[in-house]
Amino acid sequence: MLTLTVLQRQNLKARAHPLKPTVMIGNAGLTPAVLQEIARALKSHELIKIRVMSDDRDARAAMLEQICTELNAAAVQRIGKILVVYQPQEDLPEKKPQRRKGKPLSKKQLGSRN
Repeated sequence: MLTLTVLQRQNLKARAHPLKPTVMIGNAGLTPAVLQEIARALKSHELIKIRVMSDDRDARAAMLEQICTELNAAAVQRIGKILVVYQPQEDLPEKKPQRRKGKPLSKKQLGSRN
């Protein structure tokens, strides 16, 4: 299980705020299929939210602990039935910002960019 510094955890909480839950854990609990789906989501997104349908607070805490230990991830935050999990990916390619195709920018638009 990964550990995070306070500053890293704050930054990840800020990044996770607008995210929607990617994976939902139903009444069957944390099955191997759900664990595989969480691993896939972490591999492609790096930071995910998980919604747990269980009402038992201790069961949700145990699920978060199990997810983090089995997938070598870090628990960022747990609020109610939402779990936020982070797994860093070193091999993700850096995305270059793409310029929209269309009309070239006017002098006024270019001036306001500075």
